[in-house]
Amino acid sequence: MAKKEQTIAEKLTDLYELQMIDSQLDEIEVLKGELPVEVSDLEDEIVGIDTRINKLQETIKGLETEISNHNGNIKDAQALILKYNKQLDDVKNNREYEALTKEIELQDLEIKLSEKRINETKHIIESKKELLAETEARKEKKGKDLELKKDELEKIIAKTEKDEAKLVKQTEKARKKIEDRLLNAYDKVRKNYRNGLAVVTVERDACGGCFNQIPPQMQLEIALCKKIIACEHCGRVLVDSSLVHANAES
Repeated sequence: MAKKEQTIAEKLTDLYELQMIDSQLDEIEVLKGELPVEVSDLEDEIVGIDTRINKLQETIKGLETEISNHNGNIKDAQALILKYNKQLDDVKNNREYEALTKEIELQDLEIKLSEKRINETKHIIESKKELLAETEARKEKKGKDLELKKDELEKIIAKTEKDEAKLVKQTEKARKKIEDRLLNAYDKVRKNYRNGLAVVTVERDACGGCFNQIPPQMQLEIALCKKIIACEHCGRVLVDSSLVHANAES
């Protein structure tokens, strides 16, 4: 058996019913406010802070390794100086003496250079540790902010999740009754406005969406429900209030 073709009045009724369901879902999203975005942003920020902390820790570890290497160089140089000083006791000529003395001077310079590098590196480590402490404190603060936002969001979700799940099922069911062409137009208009209104009634001779006046002739055509009419100012589908009231009473 072929499916009965819907009248314009039925199509408009279905569109308005879908709008009413979606508007209730929109109210839940308004209740959540910016919390979902704020939670997501904080989570991303904390991931970024963690990456910075890890890099700072790796840098400090690398600098500490450098100090360890310099200390190793100092020990090696001191051992060589000790060795060369002992050899000085057995030199046989001035050339050997000068050569050993030069080696001792070179090792002494190596020690001084390594000590200078150690002091410079220690200063860098201190600055990195200060930055690390500041970054960890920042992470702790952001973590507390995140917990508060999450807790607030979870309370709203717990309060609204049953209603939201019910409305989602209702909107899925309502969408199946509407032809694709109208559904696509409806979705497009909804995305254009923050309040999500794509289907509105004519109230006090004006569009219920943008509040611009509707000409008497157009109001008559809307009331007759012979064709789907959109507001010439905002593009929202216009529905006669009598159709809505009649549907609510039935």
